[in-house]
Amino acid sequence: MNTLSSPAHDTALHSYQGNDGATSDALSTSTSLMAVRNLHKWYSGVHALKGVSLDFKRGEVVGLLGDNGAGKSTLIKILSGVHRPDEGEILFQGRPVRIPTPKAAMQLGIETIHQNNSLVPNLSIARNLFIGREPLLFSLFGIGPMDHARMRTDAVKAIADVDLHLRSAEALLGELSGGQRQGVAIARAMHFKSKLLILDEPTNHLSVKETDKVIGFVRGLSAQGITGVFISHNLQHVFHSCDRIVAMARGEVVLDRPVAQTSIEEVTEML
Repeated sequence: MNTLSSPAHDTALHSYQGNDGATSDALSTSTSLMAVRNLHKWYSGVHALKGVSLDFKRGEVVGLLGDNGAGKSTLIKILSGVHRPDEGEILFQGRPVRIPTPKAAMQLGIETIHQNNSLVPNLSIARNLFIGREPLLFSLFGIGPMDHARMRTDAVKAIADVDLHLRSAEALLGELSGGQRQGVAIARAMHFKSKLLILDEPTNHLSVKETDKVIGFVRGLSAQGITGVFISHNLQHVFHSCDRIVAMARGEVVLDRPVAQTSIEEVTEML
């Protein structure tokens, strides 16, 4: 069995040898940002992922679909460093990687935005953009006063870059609508030069106007050269914003096609 367990560390690149003795780089194309090969995951005897293999191309937005228990959440947790696969390998920019923690995923350039987006309502927009990555005026052993002026300046630019019109970067996040909060989360990912952005049900519980705004953000990822993975139960939203559709069922990929080569009816039948 080809395991991925390893000692705890933040992130690591390894010259991994496949079963045939060849390096895994040959498995990845020049346009592929990230690839997974033959991923398996078990939970207490339940086979949650059954040999999943996928490529995520640079600047492509992939819609990841599936009913509850299909395996999509398990796959996303592996890509974002929450869980580790029991078998298989992950390639990032053509090189085998292990992603043991969410911090390791962030160091690689993988950012995950959940439907609750992990933001803090009673902090300012600027503070939320830099949670866990605050710039310091100076540091002693990694500790020092935060550079609030830089956070404000960078926050203004970051929210402008995603065409988000807000009163002030000093406004409390709790004053924003759901769609605006998702915009702040996307602005944060872009500011820190994320290469792969995973959006987990970003349009849940949003109004029609706010949903349109978030879909606009998703559509704009390709122009920024960012690869997106858009998870949603709403097929209309996925078809309107993605380049490719991947459908999962019972832990396996059952469909993987460009949007132009499939339909909502076909995907519904596969799920």
